[in-house]
Amino acid sequence: MDLSDLKVFEAVSRLGSMSRAAKELHTVQSNVTARIRVLEEELGVPLFQRHARGVTPTPAGRRILPYVAKISKLVADARSAARDDGTPSGTLQLGSLETTTALRLSPVLVSFAKANPKVRLAITTGTTTRLLSDVLEYRLDGAFVAGPVSHPDLQHETFFREELVLVTAPSVRTPKDLISIDDLKTIVFQIGCSYRQRLETSLAEMGIAVAQPQEFGSLDAIISCVSAGLGVTLMPRAVVASALRDGRVAAHKLPLARGMVETVFVRRKDVYVSSAMKAFFDLIRTHPESRRAA
Repeated sequence: MDLSDLKVFEAVSRLGSMSRAAKELHTVQSNVTARIRVLEEELGVPLFQRHARGVTPTPAGRRILPYVAKISKLVADARSAARDDGTPSGTLQLGSLETTTALRLSPVLVSFAKANPKVRLAITTGTTTRLLSDVLEYRLDGAFVAGPVSHPDLQHETFFREELVLVTAPSVRTPKDLISIDDLKTIVFQIGCSYRQRLETSLAEMGIAVAQPQEFGSLDAIISCVSAGLGVTLMPRAVVASALRDGRVAAHKLPLARGMVETVFVRRKDVYVSSAMKAFFDLIRTHPESRRAA
């Protein structure tokens, strides 16, 4: 079983298309099709169901997919371990919540880049659900997500604690005012965002009914919509501090059980910890921003 064939299989599975996989892999579709056919013949089972919109993994294809990711990561780890002489270098692929990136990570990343010029940092933002999936499936070396996290394959360490607040238009003086608003909307990130889940639960506990959530892809868009009175959201207080000072939004405290959230760094237990990752841990554990976890 050839590793390059497995990489082709992973790309086709993820993208759902031979042509899109060929484009990502910088090859032609006929080559991708041939590699998949060779792999299917070697395994003795079909790996994809073909249809008009592309391809879908068969049950056999879905069963081997986790092993493909693990094999690819093991080979990459072996290569990294062989080349790792103790000097941080190579690529460090990290994930983070957008709020954490905007609020806490910028000074950390700047300090790390200055201290470790041979390391190429690649930062991906996303929801907690998406980032956990990317770490578990070996697409990221680690990620900052909203806690708590409990998974047998993951190690986790708390670095930041944030106060979450209900954010509304300035005209809303107390959360009780929201009860009288017809067709109240929540302004949120896509499904999988832990803040979104907390917001929906908090509003339900207050007896506040909401309409279909309105999904946006950036902090600025969410804050602007809330400021304009289109709905409400849940954010760390520090994220909306500037909008609060300018009078563009109002922030309302939540009960302690809902109003505090930990940001934890997660990584798989079974992966090689490179010198680059060790250097990142050493820096963030002593960086002033991480003292908020105390």
